[in-house]
Amino acid sequence: MSLFAAARRAAILSLWLVVCAPALANAPTPTDLQRQAATEVAESLRYGHYADINLDDEWSSRAFQRYLDVLDPQRAYLLRDDVKDFQDLKTSFDEALDEGELERVYALYARYQERLKARLNWLIDRLADGIDFDYKGNERLALNREDEAWARSQAALDQLWQKRLKNAALIQSLSSTEKDDTQHIAKTLRERYENQLSRIEQTNAEDVLVFFMNAVTGTIDPHTEYLSPRQSESFDIQMKLSLEGIGALLQTEGEYVKVASLVPGGPADKGNALEPADRIVAVGQGENGEMVNVVGMRLDEVVDLIRSPKGSTVRLEVIPAKAVDVTRTHTVRITRDTVKLEDQAASSEVVTVTRDGEKHKVGVIDVPTFYVDFDAWQAGDSDYRSSTRDVAKEIEKLKAENVEGIVLDLRSNGGGALQEANSLIGLFIDRGPTVQVRDARGRINLYGDSDQGTRYDGPLTVLVNRLSASASEIFAGAIQDYGRGLVVGTQTFGKGTVQTLSDLSHGQIKLTRAKFYRITGESTQLRGVTPDIKFPSLIDKDDIGESALDNALPWDRVRPVQYRQYGEPQRYLDTLRKRHEKRAKQNPNFVYLKREAALAKQLKEQQTSISLNREQRKREMEAQEAEQLSLENQRRKALGLDQLEDWADARESDGPGQDKEEDEPIDRAQILEAANILLDYAQLKKTQ
Repeated sequence: MSLFAAARRAAILSLWLVVCAPALANAPTPTDLQRQAATEVAESLRYGHYADINLDDEWSSRAFQRYLDVLDPQRAYLLRDDVKDFQDLKTSFDEALDEGELERVYALYARYQERLKARLNWLIDRLADGIDFDYKGNERLALNREDEAWARSQAALDQLWQKRLKNAALIQSLSSTEKDDTQHIAKTLRERYENQLSRIEQTNAEDVLVFFMNAVTGTIDPHTEYLSPRQSESFDIQMKLSLEGIGALLQTEGEYVKVASLVPGGPADKGNALEPADRIVAVGQGENGEMVNVVGMRLDEVVDLIRSPKGSTVRLEVIPAKAVDVTRTHTVRITRDTVKLEDQAASSEVVTVTRDGEKHKVGVIDVPTFYVDFDAWQAGDSDYRSSTRDVAKEIEKLKAENVEGIVLDLRSNGGGALQEANSLIGLFIDRGPTVQVRDARGRINLYGDSDQGTRYDGPLTVLVNRLSASASEIFAGAIQDYGRGLVVGTQTFGKGTVQTLSDLSHGQIKLTRAKFYRITGESTQLRGVTPDIKFPSLIDKDDIGESALDNALPWDRVRPVQYRQYGEPQRYLDTLRKRHEKRAKQNPNFVYLKREAALAKQLKEQQTSISLNREQRKREMEAQEAEQLSLENQRRKALGLDQLEDWADARESDGPGQDKEEDEPIDRAQILEAANILLDYAQLKKTQ
């Protein structure tokens, strides 16, 4: 930094201190340890990240904008003049990081905190004497303000917050069982804002550093992350939840904490309590503990509320992923527990498909995750558990049943041990490469199966969905590339990067260091694996998956490697797809999936705002739910099931399409269709 630039920044800082110091006397200020952490993060990004990172003025502009988005994503607190006062950060964010000069970054947070506290007090004051809203007229509230311009005045924000407060009261009113209980609603909302104000007043310098670092790493890629000492202490803030907790991985989306995925075999997964993209709005302890509103709360604070010893109960109020209105919440109860290896172990079954009066047996092996008992393995136990060993045993069981083929179910398998993905592929191929890993220097390491022979060489189909990620994508991609079998389902997650965790003098950094590539040279990053035959899905790829994450690294390719081709499934794809489409059009579950996915997309595109007119809101909500109920009842009628009278009944019975096994739930229908595709493939190979 030049002497002139340093003098200019010092002058700006001095002026800011003179003007703003009285109002922000208690604002958090950076410590020497936090400054040092900033410089170490800058060095790690510049010299350790997979991508070529330039911390220059162009990056500064993006990082400054990201910081504003982290602080005030809905443009609801800061004014245009506030943002203008800190425009110098557009070109100096890199210097703040490089040299640990964090005063201006902390000052912007202090300005945001000042505005936030003032707004919460404004809300509390308006609720002091109760509420008296007229839920008539044509007012509407925009659902997403991310692209809105910054407000020019407090008066403009007052108008926005008047609508927001009215909407919050309307939600409470529509959800309340007590008619016209305005005093209770005002008290509930007042307590919510008082709790938020109390948390804001406890913000310290470490919290500000985390906000700053989230903006810094968020401009690089979604998996690079700074962990403060507190977060490092529970590095797996998420993993602890998953291994001894509710079994859900969480992430932030705007003002909400959203369920990113469920841990196979975990409490939430076993009880069908949560689904990916559900949003958590309140958390309560035990059967009767007070529900704490968590909208707008930081992720780690929500995690602290949810995490507790196994055996205890937590209640979560959630907005279902497919809810058409945030008033339609429901409460789930989950008993916290430890996820054991047995809960995630591979298992198998034989399904029977009847064709032309003849019964055909197909084996199905469910692999929830790629696991290995590292402790037993390192101790030299010759009988240690692993996904490969367990799948090998299940294969022998199925062969003894004389199955005509095997469906390997990798749906919602988020990955795990890379070595297990490689060795599992080895059960189906006779030695060969499985994945290429390219590091930041461009060096490529080739991994593969070195064991001679196969455990199963018959017809094979791999079933995947949007939540199949990382090692699952490596496995599915290799089976597809070798021509060893078919891949069916939906496009996978697209997680094709590798992260490592490194210690800093203050905290840790999780850094993207490498990328996965298939043996064809194509990356699994961003695009994932595209199935040979696609199934409809209720998971919106704009909500879940790598492509839904900001600043995801791009797809690219490297040189392919030499490998042996085992078959040519592509020769039969046209015929297989036509047969699948014919069956899907006659399958009530597949018809439902396709129509419900189309409806969800339509509602998402249309609903950019919500009415603040009570009757109009109810009509819109009821019309949308009527459409969803109609689709569900069409499915149920075709399957000979009882009709539902209300959309809420579908949620209470474990959600639409989730009846008991004998009623052919949607998950089961996908397995049976995968089995049918496999039988088609086996038949075509025999006759052609």
